[in-house]
Amino acid sequence: MAGDHDDDLAPEHTPGFKVGEKKTIDEYQNLDANDESLRKWKESLGIGADTISDPSDPRLCIIKSLGLEVEGRPDIIIDLKDAAAIENLKKNPFKIKEGAVFRMKVTFQVQHQILAGLKYVQKVSKLGLSHKDQEMIGSYSPNTKEKPVYEKKFEAQTAPSGMMARGTYKAVSKFLDDDKKEYLSFDWSFDVVKDWPS
Repeated sequence: MAGDHDDDLAPEHTPGFKVGEKKTIDEYQNLDANDESLRKWKESLGIGADTISDPSDPRLCIIKSLGLEVEGRPDIIIDLKDAAAIENLKKNPFKIKEGAVFRMKVTFQVQHQILAGLKYVQKVSKLGLSHKDQEMIGSYSPNTKEKPVYEKKFEAQTAPSGMMARGTYKAVSKFLDDDKKEYLSFDWSFDVVKDWPS
């Protein structure tokens, strides 16, 4: 279970960084209402735009999917809204060719308020060895009709290679913000193989 890995998945702390004061959308809208340049800046953030928040859903951030892009190959998309799809990924890991250059991407929706400092933290383990990655996704205003979802592509990575690197890897992933509020945590796995499956 992902909750068993809380210490392993704690985000890294940036020395000197302090989380800013939280404000509601209404507070931002009324901030310096007569300042034209500030009004334009707020519009660029989506503050005051036609948001698509669902009043019956209290979540601030809804993680929709996690994907794997490899040039020349179809994307592998994990539907994170579907608990059965996540459970299936543990039992039936996807396969990636050793040494392949890949990029992960996430799609998500923000609603109700501004989301500050969304991060993706992942710990991958094989045969008792583990490696932790952290990706800063960023801060976002609530989605609008013009921008119903956000997509963030992560830095490119290279899959391990060599006979000892092949096999099944267990992963634990977590999405959380600057306040350490967790939006999604899940266990999954993938196989590093000699060649792409046909």
